[in-house]
Amino acid sequence: MADINQVVLVGRVVRDAELRYANSGTPILTFSLAINRRRRQGDQWTDEANFFDVEYIRSGAEKVHQYVTKGKQLGVQGELRQDRWEKEGQTRTKVKVHAVNLQLLGGSGGGAGSGPGAPEQGRPDFSGSGYGGETGPQPADNDTFDDDVPF
Repeated sequence: MADINQVVLVGRVVRDAELRYANSGTPILTFSLAINRRRRQGDQWTDEANFFDVEYIRSGAEKVHQYVTKGKQLGVQGELRQDRWEKEGQTRTKVKVHAVNLQLLGGSGGGAGSGPGAPEQGRPDFSGSGYGGETGPQPADNDTFDDDVPF
């Protein structure tokens, strides 16, 4: 049986995304998403915020950087990756979301007219453009992968 590592998140950007470059010149976009979870406490429902660090390492990172700003609603599809390092003799780990696809979903904040499907002036459409915002059914043909396949 094969292992599965797949995550899909929809949330709001906590702070403006940071763009940096690896030694190879590959752009790396990093940001955090806040995702609310509803919990019942007694007779009341409350929202509990969860925060997830996201890395988007693709050529499209430079193009979407200006749109990944605090409060924007994003859809992220990717996988979980665990970073490991040693600090002061202690082994440390951190789990991040390694994004494969990003989708801009709505405006900032919760005001009228923002949210999934609401028109946003100046909002780019990255679907089908190779920037990771693909929507709709994906081809079943295994020859269409643009990532390196380990076999």
